[in-house]
Amino acid sequence: MRTARTLLLVLAGGAAGGLTRALLVTHEGPGAPWLTWAINVVGAFTLGLLLAAWVRPGRSPAWARPLLGTGLLGGFTTFSAVTHAVDRLVADGDVVLAAGYLVATVVVGVLAACAGLVVGGRVAAPDARGNAA
Repeated sequence: MRTARTLLLVLAGGAAGGLTRALLVTHEGPGAPWLTWAINVVGAFTLGLLLAAWVRPGRSPAWARPLLGTGLLGGFTTFSAVTHAVDRLVADGDVVLAAGYLVATVVVGVLAACAGLVVGGRVAAPDARGNAA
Protein backbone atom coordinates (compact mmCIF):
# COMPACT_ATOMS: atom_id res chain seq x y z
CA MET A 1 0.00 0.00 0.00
CA ARG A 2 2.86 2.38 0.75
CA THR A 3 4.19 1.96 -2.80
CA ALA A 4 0.82 2.90 -4.31
CA ARG A 5 0.65 6.00 -2.09
CA THR A 6 4.17 7.01 -3.10
CA LEU A 7 3.35 6.55 -6.78
CA LEU A 8 0.22 8.67 -6.44
CA LEU A 9 2.23 11.43 -4.72
CA VAL A 10 4.83 11.38 -7.50
CA LEU A 11 2.06 11.39 -10.11
CA ALA A 12 0.27 14.37 -8.53
CA GLY A 13 3.47 16.35 -8.07
CA GLY A 14 4.73 15.50 -11.55
CA ALA A 15 1.45 16.55 -13.13
CA ALA A 16 1.55 19.90 -11.29
CA GLY A 17 5.23 20.50 -12.10
CA GLY A 18 4.90 19.51 -15.75
CA LEU A 19 1.76 21.59 -16.21
CA THR A 20 3.43 24.62 -14.62
CA ARG A 21 6.48 24.29 -16.90
CA ALA A 22 4.28 23.80 -19.97
CA LEU A 23 2.22 26.89 -19.15
CA LEU A 24 5.35 28.98 -18.64
CA VAL A 25 7.15 27.93 -21.83
CA THR A 26 4.01 28.46 -23.89
CA HIS A 27 4.97 32.14 -23.85
CA GLU A 28 8.55 31.52 -24.96
CA GLY A 29 9.28 33.19 -28.27
CA PRO A 30 11.63 32.21 -31.07
CA GLY A 31 15.38 31.97 -30.57
CA ALA A 32 17.23 30.45 -27.66
CA PRO A 33 14.87 28.83 -25.14
CA TRP A 34 16.06 30.84 -22.14
CA LEU A 35 12.86 30.38 -20.22
CA THR A 36 13.33 26.60 -20.30
CA TRP A 37 16.92 27.16 -19.16
CA ALA A 38 15.80 29.40 -16.29
CA ILE A 39 13.13 26.89 -15.21
CA ASN A 40 15.75 24.15 -14.97
CA VAL A 41 18.20 26.34 -13.02
CA VAL A 42 15.53 27.56 -10.59
CA GLY A 43 14.26 24.02 -10.16
CA ALA A 44 17.77 22.69 -9.46
CA PHE A 45 18.32 25.39 -6.82
CA THR A 46 14.93 24.71 -5.25
CA LEU A 47 15.53 20.98 -5.10
CA GLY A 48 18.88 21.52 -3.37
CA LEU A 49 17.24 23.95 -0.94
CA LEU A 50 14.38 21.56 -0.13
CA LEU A 51 16.66 18.57 0.34
CA ALA A 52 19.04 20.39 2.67
CA ALA A 53 16.52 22.44 4.63
CA TRP A 54 13.49 20.25 4.98
CA VAL A 55 13.00 17.06 2.99
CA ARG A 56 15.08 14.67 5.11
CA PRO A 57 14.04 11.50 6.86
CA GLY A 58 12.76 12.39 10.30
CA ARG A 59 12.60 16.11 9.51
CA SER A 60 9.64 16.18 7.14
CA PRO A 61 6.49 14.17 6.55
CA ALA A 62 6.88 11.00 4.47
CA TRP A 63 4.86 12.52 1.62
CA ALA A 64 7.16 15.52 1.12
CA ARG A 65 10.01 13.98 -0.87
CA PRO A 66 7.91 12.04 -3.43
CA LEU A 67 5.42 14.88 -3.88
CA LEU A 68 7.75 17.88 -3.92
CA GLY A 69 11.14 16.50 -4.96
CA THR A 70 10.52 13.61 -7.33
CA GLY A 71 7.09 14.75 -8.47
CA LEU A 72 6.76 18.54 -8.55
CA LEU A 73 10.37 19.49 -9.23
CA GLY A 74 10.97 16.39 -11.36
CA GLY A 75 8.09 17.41 -13.59
CA PHE A 76 9.03 21.09 -13.53
CA THR A 77 12.65 20.47 -14.53
CA THR A 78 13.09 17.81 -17.16
CA PHE A 79 16.05 16.90 -19.28
CA SER A 80 13.61 16.11 -22.08
CA ALA A 81 12.75 19.83 -22.22
CA VAL A 82 16.47 20.61 -22.53
CA THR A 83 16.84 17.99 -25.27
CA HIS A 84 13.87 19.46 -27.13
CA ALA A 85 15.38 22.96 -26.83
CA VAL A 86 18.74 21.75 -28.14
CA ASP A 87 17.03 19.93 -31.01
CA ARG A 88 15.11 23.10 -31.88
CA LEU A 89 18.31 25.15 -31.93
CA VAL A 90 20.08 22.59 -34.12
CA ALA A 91 17.10 22.48 -36.49
CA ASP A 92 17.33 26.27 -36.76
CA GLY A 93 21.02 25.98 -37.68
CA ASP A 94 22.36 27.26 -34.34
CA VAL A 95 24.66 24.31 -33.60
CA VAL A 96 27.18 26.33 -31.58
CA LEU A 97 24.42 27.95 -29.52
CA ALA A 98 22.84 24.51 -29.01
CA ALA A 99 26.11 23.09 -27.68
CA GLY A 100 26.64 26.11 -25.43
CA TYR A 101 23.06 25.91 -24.20
CA LEU A 102 23.45 22.24 -23.30
CA VAL A 103 26.74 22.77 -21.46
CA ALA A 104 25.43 25.88 -19.67
CA THR A 105 22.29 24.02 -18.60
CA VAL A 106 24.25 21.20 -17.01
CA VAL A 107 27.00 23.33 -15.44
CA VAL A 108 24.75 26.09 -14.11
CA GLY A 109 22.16 23.53 -13.00
CA VAL A 110 24.74 21.67 -10.90
CA LEU A 111 26.02 24.95 -9.45
CA ALA A 112 22.45 26.03 -8.66
CA ALA A 113 21.73 22.71 -6.91
CA CYS A 114 24.93 23.10 -4.87
CA ALA A 115 23.96 26.66 -3.97
CA GLY A 116 20.53 25.42 -2.89
CA LEU A 117 22.17 22.77 -0.70
CA VAL A 118 24.40 25.40 0.93
CA VAL A 119 21.55 27.85 1.53
CA GLY A 120 19.26 25.08 2.73
CA GLY A 121 21.96 23.77 5.06
CA ARG A 122 22.38 27.20 6.58
CA VAL A 123 18.65 27.65 7.00
CA ALA A 124 18.33 24.26 8.68
CA ALA A 125 21.52 24.45 10.76
CA PRO A 126 20.87 24.87 14.46
CA ASP A 127 22.30 27.94 16.10
CA ALA A 128 24.20 27.90 19.40
CA ARG A 129 20.93 27.55 21.35
CA GLY A 130 19.85 24.50 19.31
CA ASN A 131 17.14 26.37 17.40
CA ALA A 132 16.84 26.36 13.62
CA ALA A 133 18.49 29.42 12.09
